[in-house]
Amino acid sequence: MKRWLSCLCPLIALALSGCAGYRLSGSKPLHMENITKLYVPTFENLTLEPRLQALVTDAVIKQIQATGTYKIVDEDHADATLKGKVSTLDRNQWRSVTTNTLETKELMMRLKIEYRVVGPAGVTLRAGKAQGNSYVVLNPNWQTSERQILSEAAERLAVTLSDELANGW
Repeated sequence: MKRWLSCLCPLIALALSGCAGYRLSGSKPLHMENITKLYVPTFENLTLEPRLQALVTDAVIKQIQATGTYKIVDEDHADATLKGKVSTLDRNQWRSVTTNTLETKELMMRLKIEYRVVGPAGVTLRAGKAQGNSYVVLNPNWQTSERQILSEAAERLAVTLSDELANGW
Protein backbone atom coordinates (compact mmCIF):
# COMPACT_ATOMS: atom_id res chain seq x y z
CA MET A 1 0.00 0.00 0.00
CA LYS A 2 2.79 2.41 0.91
CA ARG A 3 4.66 1.61 -2.28
CA TRP A 4 1.54 2.29 -4.38
CA LEU A 5 1.01 5.60 -2.59
CA SER A 6 4.66 6.63 -3.01
CA CYS A 7 4.35 6.12 -6.80
CA LEU A 8 1.04 7.96 -7.02
CA CYS A 9 2.08 11.13 -5.13
CA PRO A 10 4.77 12.24 -7.64
CA LEU A 11 2.36 11.64 -10.53
CA ILE A 12 -0.28 13.83 -8.87
CA ALA A 13 2.28 16.57 -8.18
CA LEU A 14 3.46 16.43 -11.81
CA ALA A 15 -0.11 16.64 -13.13
CA LEU A 16 -0.97 19.65 -10.96
CA SER A 17 2.20 21.58 -11.77
CA GLY A 18 0.88 22.48 -15.25
CA CYS A 19 -1.33 25.26 -13.86
CA ALA A 20 1.31 26.69 -11.54
CA GLY A 21 1.93 29.73 -13.78
CA TYR A 22 -1.72 30.74 -14.11
CA ARG A 23 -2.57 34.36 -13.26
CA LEU A 24 -5.98 35.89 -12.65
CA SER A 25 -5.05 39.30 -14.05
CA GLY A 26 -5.03 40.06 -17.77
CA SER A 27 -2.02 39.31 -19.87
CA LYS A 28 -0.92 42.45 -21.65
CA PRO A 29 -0.39 42.57 -25.40
CA LEU A 30 3.25 42.12 -26.41
CA HIS A 31 3.71 45.68 -27.65
CA MET A 32 2.46 47.03 -24.30
CA GLU A 33 4.26 44.53 -22.10
CA ASN A 34 6.69 47.08 -20.62
CA ILE A 35 4.02 49.73 -20.00
CA THR A 36 2.90 49.91 -16.37
CA LYS A 37 1.93 53.58 -15.97
CA LEU A 38 -0.48 55.49 -18.22
CA TYR A 39 -1.24 59.18 -18.51
CA VAL A 40 -4.78 59.92 -19.69
CA PRO A 41 -5.38 63.54 -20.73
CA THR A 42 -8.93 64.76 -21.31
CA PHE A 43 -10.26 63.31 -24.55
CA GLU A 44 -11.10 65.57 -27.46
CA ASN A 45 -14.81 66.03 -28.19
CA LEU A 46 -15.81 66.06 -31.88
CA THR A 47 -19.54 65.92 -31.12
CA LEU A 48 -21.93 68.73 -30.27
CA GLU A 49 -22.70 67.35 -26.81
CA PRO A 50 -21.24 69.68 -24.14
CA ARG A 51 -18.93 68.26 -21.45
CA LEU A 52 -19.01 64.78 -22.99
CA GLN A 53 -15.21 64.59 -23.11
CA ALA A 54 -14.96 64.86 -19.31
CA LEU A 55 -17.62 62.20 -18.79
CA VAL A 56 -15.90 59.71 -21.12
CA THR A 57 -12.38 60.41 -19.84
CA ASP A 58 -13.50 59.95 -16.24
CA ALA A 59 -15.24 56.65 -17.05
CA VAL A 60 -12.12 55.35 -18.86
CA ILE A 61 -9.80 56.30 -15.99
CA LYS A 62 -12.06 54.65 -13.41
CA GLN A 63 -12.28 51.43 -15.44
CA ILE A 64 -8.52 51.23 -16.03
CA GLN A 65 -7.97 51.71 -12.30
CA ALA A 66 -10.57 49.04 -11.53
CA THR A 67 -8.86 46.45 -13.73
CA GLY A 68 -5.49 47.24 -12.16
CA THR A 69 -3.47 46.47 -15.28
CA TYR A 70 -2.06 49.99 -15.54
CA LYS A 71 -1.46 52.67 -12.97
CA ILE A 72 -2.83 56.12 -13.86
CA VAL A 73 -0.19 58.79 -13.25
CA ASP A 74 0.64 62.32 -14.36
CA GLU A 75 2.46 63.04 -17.61
CA ASP A 76 5.94 63.28 -16.05
CA HIS A 77 5.87 59.78 -14.56
CA ALA A 78 4.03 57.90 -17.33
CA ASP A 79 5.43 55.18 -19.57
CA ALA A 80 2.78 55.94 -22.23
CA THR A 81 -0.11 58.29 -22.96
CA LEU A 82 -3.66 57.28 -23.87
CA LYS A 83 -5.10 59.89 -26.23
CA GLY A 84 -8.69 59.76 -27.36
CA LYS A 85 -11.33 61.53 -29.42
CA VAL A 86 -15.05 61.19 -28.86
CA SER A 87 -15.97 60.89 -32.53
CA THR A 88 -19.64 59.91 -32.68
CA LEU A 89 -22.76 60.20 -30.57
CA ASP A 90 -25.83 58.58 -32.14
CA ARG A 91 -29.32 58.77 -30.72
CA ASN A 92 -31.83 56.33 -32.20
CA GLN A 93 -35.40 55.44 -31.44
CA TRP A 94 -35.36 51.94 -30.02
CA ARG A 95 -39.09 51.59 -29.30
CA SER A 96 -42.03 53.83 -29.96
CA VAL A 97 -45.34 54.40 -28.26
CA THR A 98 -47.82 51.84 -29.62
CA THR A 99 -50.41 54.45 -30.54
CA ASN A 100 -47.94 56.87 -32.15
CA THR A 101 -44.85 55.54 -33.94
CA LEU A 102 -43.29 59.02 -34.10
CA GLU A 103 -43.19 59.36 -30.31
CA THR A 104 -40.15 57.70 -28.74
CA LYS A 105 -40.66 55.41 -25.77
CA GLU A 106 -37.18 53.93 -25.52
CA LEU A 107 -33.97 55.52 -26.74
CA MET A 108 -30.71 53.87 -27.80
CA MET A 109 -27.49 55.84 -27.61
CA ARG A 110 -24.22 54.78 -29.26
CA LEU A 111 -20.98 56.44 -28.23
CA LYS A 112 -17.80 55.90 -30.26
CA ILE A 113 -14.21 56.94 -29.67
CA GLU A 114 -10.91 56.69 -31.49
CA TYR A 115 -7.85 56.17 -29.33
CA ARG A 116 -4.07 55.92 -29.53
CA VAL A 117 -1.55 54.77 -26.95
CA VAL A 118 1.62 56.78 -27.53
CA GLY A 119 4.79 55.42 -26.01
CA PRO A 120 8.23 56.88 -25.50
CA ALA A 121 9.56 59.01 -28.36
CA GLY A 122 6.07 59.43 -29.81
CA VAL A 123 5.74 55.87 -31.11
CA THR A 124 2.13 54.67 -31.43
CA LEU A 125 1.91 51.39 -29.52
CA ARG A 126 -1.77 50.73 -30.11
CA ALA A 127 -4.58 52.48 -31.96
CA GLY A 128 -8.18 51.60 -32.47
CA LYS A 129 -11.82 52.37 -31.90
CA ALA A 130 -14.20 51.51 -29.09
CA GLN A 131 -17.91 51.96 -28.61
CA GLY A 132 -20.53 51.71 -25.94
CA ASN A 133 -24.30 51.34 -26.34
CA SER A 134 -27.01 52.04 -23.85
CA TYR A 135 -30.80 51.99 -23.78
CA VAL A 136 -33.23 53.93 -21.61
CA VAL A 137 -36.99 54.22 -21.27
CA LEU A 138 -37.69 57.92 -21.52
CA ASN A 139 -39.50 59.64 -18.71
CA PRO A 140 -41.09 63.11 -18.97
CA ASN A 141 -37.76 64.74 -18.05
CA TRP A 142 -35.71 64.16 -21.23
CA GLN A 143 -32.56 65.86 -19.92
CA THR A 144 -32.31 63.51 -16.94
CA SER A 145 -32.91 60.48 -19.14
CA GLU A 146 -30.28 61.54 -21.67
CA ARG A 147 -27.66 62.29 -19.00
CA GLN A 148 -28.30 58.89 -17.45
CA ILE A 149 -27.95 57.10 -20.79
CA LEU A 150 -24.77 59.02 -21.63
CA SER A 151 -23.15 57.94 -18.37
CA GLU A 152 -24.07 54.31 -18.96
CA ALA A 153 -22.83 54.37 -22.57
CA ALA A 154 -19.54 55.92 -21.39
CA GLU A 155 -19.13 53.19 -18.77
CA ARG A 156 -19.74 50.43 -21.33
CA LEU A 157 -17.30 52.07 -23.71
CA ALA A 158 -14.73 52.25 -20.91
CA VAL A 159 -15.09 48.52 -20.22
CA THR A 160 -14.49 47.74 -23.91
CA LEU A 161 -11.46 50.03 -24.11
CA SER A 162 -9.99 48.73 -20.86
CA ASP A 163 -10.31 45.13 -22.09
CA GLU A 164 -8.58 46.03 -25.35
CA LEU A 165 -5.69 47.68 -23.53
CA ALA A 166 -5.33 45.03 -20.84
CA ASN A 167 -5.83 41.87 -22.87
CA GLY A 168 -5.27 42.84 -26.49
CA TRP A 169 -8.82 42.00 -27.60
